[in-house]
Amino acid sequence: MDSFFGLDRVSPHDENLELLTTVYDAPSQAIVEGILRDAEIPYLAKSRGSGTAVKVITGFSMFGTDIFVLREHLETALELITPPDEIEELEDEEE
Repeated sequence: MDSFFGLDRVSPHDENLELLTTVYDAPSQAIVEGILRDAEIPYLAKSRGSGTAVKVITGFSMFGTDIFVLREHLETALELITPPDEIEELEDEEE
């Protein structure tokens, strides 16, 4: 990642947005966006740094794409995109 130029930083446009996840390929992005659309959760997908230009040229971006949701939808969205086995692991760690 490019921490010198800030290309790897998260930059939401609105203080009411929360980072849901960062994806690094088109299939992962399509899956997350599809889940959010099906649940009618509004989202913003933003490529980091020069990611959009890099995607056009190479087909992917090493900087990733951040997916943001409104703060009030964050918990629901996290539950939807987190695999069941990871949820169980997180619950076990909390106990």
